Amino acid sequence: MPLTDDDRRYLDLAIEQAQIGWDEGGIPIGAALVHRGEVLAVGRNRRVQMGSVIRHGETDCLENAGRLPASVYRESVLYTTLSPCYMCAGTATLYEIPRIVIGENRSFQESEAWLASNGKELVVADDATCIALMDRMMTERPALWAEDIGVDA
Repeated sequence: MPLTDDDRRYLDLAIEQAQIGWDEGGIPIGAALVHRGEVLAVGRNRRVQMGSVIRHGETDCLENAGRLPASVYRESVLYTTLSPCYMCAGTATLYEIPRIVIGENRSFQESEAWLASNGKELVVADDATCIALMDRMMTERPALWAEDIGVDA
């Protein structure tokens, strides 16, 4: 399914966050939460920067959105530069976010079947910038990437 113009604009916000995270010495994964055309929050993987075990791009974004009524989440779209891990997929499922736009899933694709089985609409952009960021991550910081996804390097 091709991206709409709005999808492209919001995915680009997530990509900006991913680039900021990389420039900070972290992992280049970004996210944006959008409700009815309004950007509620953006976030990036800040595990390195914050010394956190759970501050992935999606969880950082949702934390930045703050407390919202459940109905807002149910009408929102989560944009992420990389296919979500199970923690992030679980968070999106807990809050019943119905649609997730994924920048790329070549590098990581753990939870997509599970998300789809839980009724989520998944749109994979196969975005060249997202792919390049993750390729660089795996080449230049492989031990950090392994840590992020919970495997031994």
